[in-house]
Parts: sequence; C-alpha cells; structure tokens
Amino acid sequence: MSGFVGVVVSDPWLQSQFTQVELRSLKPKFLSARNQSGRVTVGDLPPVMAKLKAFSGMFREEEIKAILGESSSDMKEEIDFESFLRAFLNLQARATARSGPKLKTSSSFLKASTTTLRHTISETEKASYVAHINSFLREDPFLKKYLPLDPSTNALFDLAKDGVLLCKLINVAVPGTIDERAINTKRVLNPWERNENHTLCLNSAKAIGCTVVNIGTQDLVEGRPHLLLGLISQIIKIQLLADLNLKKTPQLVELVEDSKDVEELMGLPPEKVLLKWMNFQLKKSGYSKQVTNFSSDLKDGEAYAHLLNVLAPEHGTTATLDTKDPTKRANLVLEQAEKMDCKRYVTPKDIVEGSTNLNLAFVAQIFQQRNGLSMENKNISFAEMMSDDAQTSREERCFRLWINSLGIDSYINNVFEDVRTGWVLLEVLDKISPGSVNWKLATKPPIKMPFRKVENCNQVVKIGKELNFSLVNVAGNDIVQGNKKLILALLWQLMRFTMLQLLRNLRSHSQGKEITDANILNWANSKVKSSGRTSQMESFKDKNLSNGIFFLELLSAVEPRVVNWSLVTKGETDEDKKLNATYIISVARKLGCSIFLLPEDIMEVNQKMILTLTACIMYWSLQQKAGESESNRSENNR
Repeated sequence: MSGFVGVVVSDPWLQSQFTQVELRSLKPKFLSARNQSGRVTVGDLPPVMAKLKAFSGMFREEEIKAILGESSSDMKEEIDFESFLRAFLNLQARATARSGPKLKTSSSFLKASTTTLRHTISETEKASYVAHINSFLREDPFLKKYLPLDPSTNALFDLAKDGVLLCKLINVAVPGTIDERAINTKRVLNPWERNENHTLCLNSAKAIGCTVVNIGTQDLVEGRPHLLLGLISQIIKIQLLADLNLKKTPQLVELVEDSKDVEELMGLPPEKVLLKWMNFQLKKSGYSKQVTNFSSDLKDGEAYAHLLNVLAPEHGTTATLDTKDPTKRANLVLEQAEKMDCKRYVTPKDIVEGSTNLNLAFVAQIFQQRNGLSMENKNISFAEMMSDDAQTSREERCFRLWINSLGIDSYINNVFEDVRTGWVLLEVLDKISPGSVNWKLATKPPIKMPFRKVENCNQVVKIGKELNFSLVNVAGNDIVQGNKKLILALLWQLMRFTMLQLLRNLRSHSQGKEITDANILNWANSKVKSSGRTSQMESFKDKNLSNGIFFLELLSAVEPRVVNWSLVTKGETDEDKKLNATYIISVARKLGCSIFLLPEDIMEVNQKMILTLTACIMYWSLQQKAGESESNRSENNR
C-alpha cells in the first residue's frame, strides 16, 4: 500500500487555512469547473461556488460573479487551484460577515467542529491537557522517555506527529479500544507507518464517540495545533465523563423523583447529567441559584465553594464563602479540591474567566472522586432492571457511533431515546440517500406536540419502504414509542444500505447491479484463496469464524504487510480468541476501515457485525484498486 499523500499547496499560509479533509473535498469541485479546453477561468467559478455546501443559500451566481470581479476584471482569466482557494476564503469571509457569528447550539461538547477562519488555541487548555497526559501516561513503556512534556513549548504537537501518543491516550480514555500490538512504536517511523498510526487513531477515536469528520491523517502528521487540541479535548472529556451513566453509576437514580424520570435521565448527554448532579448537591447545601452552564454560572466560585462543602465537609471552611474577591475564592476552592485528591484541570484564572472546557473537566473530576450519592435508593433496582442485555447494548453502541460518524448536525447519546422524535433518522436518511427527505413536512426538536413526532417517524417509514427496507406492519408510532427491537432492525437496514451503496459505487464490474451479501461472502473467500490460504467462510454466522483466523488471512490478503503473524494465536481458548479478535479490529482500523464492532461480536459470531466487518475490508480493498486505476489513467494521459 502506498503512503498517504495529502493535497499540497505551495503557499504555507494558504495551506494552514484548510484541513486535509477540506482540501480533498474542494479539489474535485475545482476540477469539475474545467471547461472544454481543460482550463478553469474566473468565469467558470460562480456556478460551482454557488453549489458548495459552505455557501448554501448565501449567494446567487450573479453575486458571486460580482465579488470575484472585484479582484479580477477579466472573467476569461485562467486560474489555478490556489487562486480557487483564495476565492473560497474571500466568499467565506463575506458569508461570515453577512450571517454574523453563529454559536453552536448542540447539547454536546463532542459536536464541536473546527473552522478554517479561526485557528487560535487556548494556552490554558493546552497546559491542562499536557498535565493530564503527563499524569496518565508517565509510566507508559514507550512514552515515558518523552515525558513529562513542557506546556510552554510545542512539545505536545511534536510528540503527537507519529500517532503513538494519541493512540495511547484513546486507550486511557476507553481501555482496550486499541490493541497496542498494532501501534507502530519504532523510534523513527517511515511515512507509511506514521500514516497507519494516524489512521488507527482516527478510526478508533470515532469508535469511542469523537467527532472527527473534519480531520485527516495529514493534519495530524503536520501537528496542527487547533485540530490536535480539539481531538485531545474530546478524548479526555470522554474519559472524565465515562461514569456519568446509570450503567456505571446506578446511584444516579437519586437525582430523579420517581421511576418515570429514570428513562429521561438515561437519555441525557453526560454533561447534562453532570449539571443535574451538581444542582442536586448544591440544593442540599442551601445554594439557591441554578447552575445551567460550565462558564458564567461558575465565575464567582460560590457554586464550587458550596459543592465542596457538602461533598467534603471535613475540608470545609467558611473562609471560601466569606472572601469577596473571586480570584481569592477560586484559589481557596482549588486548595480544598486538592485535599480531596482532585486533579487541577483549572487555574483560578480559568474559573474567573469561565473556561467551559476546563470547568467541565474539573466538575467531572470532583464527581469521580466523590459523588456523594447513596446506594440505598429504592430506584436503583429499577435502573438495573431497565438495562439492556449484552447484545442489545452492543448493537445500540455500534449504531450510535456509526450515526455520530456520519457528520450529521445532531449528536446521539442514547439511540433508543434520541431517535424517537424521528428527526435524527431523517438526518441519517438525507445523508445516505440525498434528497429523499421532504424537510417541509418535518419538525425539528424540541417537539412539544406528540403528533409532530409521529409525522416525522411516518416519513422515516415511508422513505424506508421506498428504499426497499423490510418494514411490514411498521408505523411511525412504533418508533415514537421506543420499540427497541424495531429501532435496531431499522438502523441495521440503514447501515447495510449505506454499506452496499458504497460498494456498488466502487465496484466497476457491478455495472449498476445491486451488491448482495452473497457477493461480499464470495469476494472474501476468493481473496483469501488467491493469497494461498485455505480458510473459507461458509456464511456470516459460520461458528468457525470465532477464532479470528479467517479475518486475519483476509486482512493479510488485501495488504500483506499489515498483519504480524507472530502475534496471532491459534484461537483455541476464549482468551486466545479475544486476543485475535482485538487484534483484527485494530489492524482493520489501522488499514483504514471505519468499524464499530467489539471483540465479543467476532467471538460470538454476531452475523450483522461479521457482515459489516467483511464489507468494510472489501470497501477498503476496492478503494485501493480504484485509486490505482485512476493513477494509471492519469499517468497514461500525461
């Protein structure tokens, strides 16, 4: 496999204004503007620019032509890709000025995205994340020789360039996500090995719930500060908020009045649960104000002082509340928190200035150290009773992560709760089958009228039937009511449809025919056979697949150098099977497969997940083939 080559722009400043994902997206748009002579002129740009998603509905073609005319009087003047990028930035600045700064309204920190116009970084956030890395990875066999990092330098960004640090950080956040045997950890990595690490990192980050739709491997290779900090921030927050759910902390049911509210609690994003917990504890202390955010509501330090007094009265002091100076109070708060062994994610300045990310991290750390909740609540048994069986839970996790990886506007925290308005499902349908949704008939949350949810879900069912999904006797109200079995069946059909469409578009010899499960099965078997191996797969529920050998042979067949056979076991015991399954998932992600299954899915031969894994490997393989064909055509046309 050839090493990844990003879109290179000769002007360093211009290159810095775009991520690799953005450049790779814009390059084909530029090329599509070529006229019959094969050139692109200023006059060719307006219709192309008007259709770009970034300017959707912002400009008419005539307006774009007028704006371009300000810097070029000759519409027949030939331009190159860099001139196209400068024109794009010019229009983007006009669009921003016209619409005004828009704040993201998403309920989740994980939906934060990176723009190309504002690439500033917070030095205090960087210092906090460096301290976190120094603390949690200081004993790592590979990284300890590079740690501790100095937050006042760019050592963090330099160390992240080979991908090892980010992979290790993901494993700290969600242990076992990456099989560390798959990480390339030589002192000096070649470009291919470095790219593998970054590909493994990005696919694994998606698999724990990070939003990485606007980050490419080349951005990580270049160590772009704003993108790296954004990704590191997401990974650390996932670690800090990991216990803010009923499965990990059933005592959270103490936050609700009765069992009816437990479902609502289960559907809340973790940071909303954290706020709910904080207000619950503050109420005990007699604090009358409601904390609604991790910024302005915490600036004066009073809420922190009350929170720590109620959680750790043995360290409490009236001096914290008596002082009138916010900075002094913030200092006293941090001193009190240190006595509880809380890590310092914030400085007094961060509290006083209302740093959202760092305040959230600090409150989460307090929750981890001492949540002040009781195990004796009568609703705990109800919460445990509501938890799903292992397979349902794994499938919910897989579909949730898949939806979040699509880059839709909504962010999913709990599939069974979040799809019940129908809106998320409509967003997914519009993503996988553009133009299928009639948005004039859809209602965006929050939705007060129940029949509007039914209308949304009815449209979901209607589109599903048009796409030949199996939805016999299914009505929109079934989704609104939260029928888990039906929701999982629908989501599987959505994922499978997406997968087969991708394969159909790539597989030139399909000649427009539908790709079937049998095609995928036959491709995998013939690929393994052609490499001289003897394993075969009878079906996607073949119990012999549980040892993992077939998939390792398939991965080796599509890219011989990706599997280290000295690490592979015979898969005879459950322990050996798990080692192989964990390795398979990391090797596939390292190759470039975006997959969301768990080792247990391979060990138990979950038919749906086995099909997904095989299809993803097939898609990657066909992509390489298509890329080589395109490269050869380009060479022949020179």
